[in-house]
Amino acid sequence: MPLNAPTVADLDEKALLALIFPRLGADTALLGPGDDAAVIAAPDSRTVISIDTLVQDADFRLLWPSGYRTTGFDVGWKCVAQNVSDIRAMGAVPTSLVVSLTLPGSTEVKWVEDLADGLAAGISALASERCSVVGGDLGRGSQIVVTAAVTGDLEGRAPVLRSGARPGNILAHIGALGLAAGGLAVLESSFDMSDPGEAGDQELAGLVMAQCRPRLPRTGAGPAAASAGATAMLDVSDGLVRDAGRIARASGVGIDLDAGYLRTRAASLAPAAARVGADPLSWVLGGGEDHGLLAAFPPDAVLPEGFVRIGAVHDGEGVTFGGQAPPATGWDHFAG
Repeated sequence: MPLNAPTVADLDEKALLALIFPRLGADTALLGPGDDAAVIAAPDSRTVISIDTLVQDADFRLLWPSGYRTTGFDVGWKCVAQNVSDIRAMGAVPTSLVVSLTLPGSTEVKWVEDLADGLAAGISALASERCSVVGGDLGRGSQIVVTAAVTGDLEGRAPVLRSGARPGNILAHIGALGLAAGGLAVLESSFDMSDPGEAGDQELAGLVMAQCRPRLPRTGAGPAAASAGATAMLDVSDGLVRDAGRIARASGVGIDLDAGYLRTRAASLAPAAARVGADPLSWVLGGGEDHGLLAAFPPDAVLPEGFVRIGAVHDGEGVTFGGQAPPATGWDHFAG
């Protein structure tokens, strides 16, 4: 921390909010920040809602073994990414975020300003022109916790659930696979990532950015899948195998992943994985936080732009990989 850098303990709540609100961009709510609650439009008469949390030392470190320092911008961007991806996985369009911040008094004011900038930039790049931060809460605690609730509009479409996959369906995916997991491995490594822009290995630096600031599939991918007849869909946040298993359990079916295709995806990550002593296939199958979309479609469906067939739905249960047990599973928040 720079000498004499102001911290949140130096400000009262009113002063801190006065620094945050102007950085959040245009307000799209009927009534936005400033009152006890916001008012947002619900033209469909239904509201899709989800919530997600980022906790210091569980979901991110302020300082990683590689020397990388997590910025407020990183956390703001990632907060948007993981929340709007859940809305898009229902076939809806994100419309608002309500953000709760818990901050130690020692948190630099600059870090919080960067967080607001990351929220605004994430919404602009990943959400929709209808979306903005419409309110939230500030609190003091022993570690940084960022929680956001996000709403969405189905625009007249039926929601796409996890429970609609049927035998004979195509399983398709859009987005990155394994990049964020690779970034986590690099962050935890001894490679110098104190300044990714100047890092000697830009391939590894790119993986770091995929973990800290994930890039989602194109904005309309979820609604496009719904319009194309997707029977089931979810956000891949905890790993391809684990999340495919959620569709399988909810739908009462089995899913077989295309081993040849996924091994090819893993091969593209092999040079980077070798540098950190990792198995690239474990990144592709078990790595989360890329926030791609996994969907089942009828066999005669025309897959929307960007979706690639990666497996099939059949009678049975569980997930297999080329007919065999998968060599990796995925992330569990409470395992170990």
